[in-house]
Amino acid sequence: MDAELLRAWWWHRQGLDGSLTGAGPAAVFARSGWARSVGGANPYLSLFARAGTSRQVAEDAVKALDICELPSVRGCTYVLPAEHFRLGLQVGRSSPEGDLRTLEKLGVPRHEVTAVGAAVLKALDGGAVKDPAQLKDELGDQVRNLGEEGRKRGQTTTLPAALGLLQASGEIRRVPVNGRLDQQRYAYVRWQPPSSGLDDTQARAELARLYFGWTGPATLAHFRWFSAFTVAQAKAAIAGLDLVDMGDGWLAPPAIAEDYAAYRAPKKPRYALLAGIDGLFLLRRDVPSLIDPADAALAVPGEKLQVGGLSDLSDHAIVDRGRLVGLWQYEVDSGEVVTWLFGGAKPDAALREQIARTQAFVRDDLGDARSFSLDSPKSRAPRIAALRSA
Repeated sequence: MDAELLRAWWWHRQGLDGSLTGAGPAAVFARSGWARSVGGANPYLSLFARAGTSRQVAEDAVKALDICELPSVRGCTYVLPAEHFRLGLQVGRSSPEGDLRTLEKLGVPRHEVTAVGAAVLKALDGGAVKDPAQLKDELGDQVRNLGEEGRKRGQTTTLPAALGLLQASGEIRRVPVNGRLDQQRYAYVRWQPPSSGLDDTQARAELARLYFGWTGPATLAHFRWFSAFTVAQAKAAIAGLDLVDMGDGWLAPPAIAEDYAAYRAPKKPRYALLAGIDGLFLLRRDVPSLIDPADAALAVPGEKLQVGGLSDLSDHAIVDRGRLVGLWQYEVDSGEVVTWLFGGAKPDAALREQIARTQAFVRDDLGDARSFSLDSPKSRAPRIAALRSA
């Protein structure tokens, strides 16, 4: 596999080449894959980089239920298009089991959590929208406080686990406060998404079909990381897809393998400023595959590791035709995107244009570009200082 061509191909498949310009949020996530959400700016930055989507358009799509943030694969929350709501829930429906096991160790039987869930549903009857504090007040003694031991285990009361079970089953959904996707403040409403019509085995196969369309070629190991399927489950999921082995375990559907063979990467630079958990990185969680060998030995500013040793990104990313070429952060006080380009390179005109475009979007539309919910201007100040000094 030609590493340079492969990087450009992933960039192309992800719609970062301009092919999704103007597309609606649901269409973007159906084509490029589900957007990881951890209370940060990734869903907005993913849509903006691919389609030029404004915050208002993204949030209107949430209100219209064209897209929704749901618990899904690996028990993680993603923003999904409506056509994948039930599939996402189905492949992630076992995610609350870990919390239930923790509660059992704290002396809380499953039936008690189920009873709290039933009380939540009753409280949300008639289309009511209530946040956790309101639910806790209304349910009163039905919600058990688990004290200091519970706090140590991340379970202060029995309410979060009950809400998790109801979300995973699709009986309730979260409604972001003020409509924002870059926070973790929610209320809840009753809901019943359409059935996928698939059993678990079929759902795993459908996820595999989508996955290799979003980011093929990819390896079985990449798919297993994304899906959290066992080896047996992952092999069964891809068995009916007739994937082509393109060498060294790189798998792709036949049509994608044909298109890849004919693909030619653009000659001129084409930049994008992405979140560090953009699908280009997170679908495979294989940052080194997007790094050119010439950059691998560079020291990451403020970190005790080299660029080639990155497994996850603590900063946002600058890519050129799929190649990771730099890092960025947003500084709220100055309203500036602060960048570090590999090898001390200076931004050319095309990159300066993309930096200015993204800077205006973050400043005027988002107000900040948090990586995750606990990220703040204060907490990221050392990273910004490190990028500036480099």
